[in-house]
Amino acid sequence: MSATEAPRSPNAEEAGRRVEEILDRLTAAGDPAAAAVAEELIRVLMDFYGAGLARIVTLLQAPAARTAQGGPLSGLLGDELVTSLLVLHDLHPEDTSARISRALESVREHGVELLGFDDATGTLRLRSTAGPGGGSGCGCPGTGPSARQVVEDALACFAPEVSHVELEEAPSPQEPALLQIGARPPTGTAGRPAPAAAP
Repeated sequence: MSATEAPRSPNAEEAGRRVEEILDRLTAAGDPAAAAVAEELIRVLMDFYGAGLARIVTLLQAPAARTAQGGPLSGLLGDELVTSLLVLHDLHPEDTSARISRALESVREHGVELLGFDDATGTLRLRSTAGPGGGSGCGCPGTGPSARQVVEDALACFAPEVSHVELEEAPSPQEPALLQIGARPPTGTAGRPAPAAAP
């Protein structure tokens, strides 16, 4: 192929034939367990890519895709499955920071704000904006960890470059000021005012 020729697009028929050849070689090698694992792997990948293609078609046919401000692509970029496929193949048009913002926007009900991202370490720093315990601020003990998991799952789809999340708790609300009460005037027995002194 000359330098000016574009690389040939993969052909579905050729790819299918190549997969069959590989499976046949595994079977001929006399390891039925390895052949079964390879077939299962192919089924999982086919299901994954099939679901992604079906989602793309559905999103492009939706009425919102025709009227979206950013065009049909904006609906695709907001979908976790489609985004994960685009990122996997380095086809996503947005940079890491835009995809992190998109991930956090998809879980905004869990109340986190972005503090910073370190490209070198893959560490994302977030702050919880929810009350103690996270979530709706009800103080339920399980809300914080579950919110963290939801945020990490969204980041895994939209921005797999994030390898570690540091989540700071929201600052505790200020304690109300104590009301200072002065001493009462002196009283006599049973709470009545003391009698005036005789002249």
